[in-house]
Amino acid sequence: VQLQAFGGGSVQAGGSLRLSCAASGRTFSRYTMGWFRQAPGKEREFVACIRYSGHTYYAESVKGRFTVSRDNAKNMVYLQMNSLKPEDTAVYYCAGDREIILSSIRVSHQYDYWGQGTQVTVSS
Repeated sequence: VQLQAFGGGSVQAGGSLRLSCAASGRTFSRYTMGWFRQAPGKEREFVACIRYSGHTYYAESVKGRFTVSRDNAKNMVYLQMNSLKPEDTAVYYCAGDREIILSSIRVSHQYDYWGQGTQVTVSS
């Protein structure tokens, strides 16, 4: 599976952005797809993921503000980000894995496939 993330940009606090991740491969629908982010000087952290079942999981810091979704017919995953805060500023990555177990969905190194990052900058 090859992944390509896009849709980042600069926005003021309180604004919204939607990130997209395009995936190749015929078995995309069976993959767990995750979003991670990495701010300068910090470790990569889990943001959200959506299982092949459609179940979604979020980091506490984004719960209620971000929504992850997928369109299996288009091989796409989305991250709708509302009420953005300056602390959301980071490079955002999409990731995918077919075999990842539930207890590992928040662990970046458990994902086999990664897209290039897309920068999100939120100004105060």
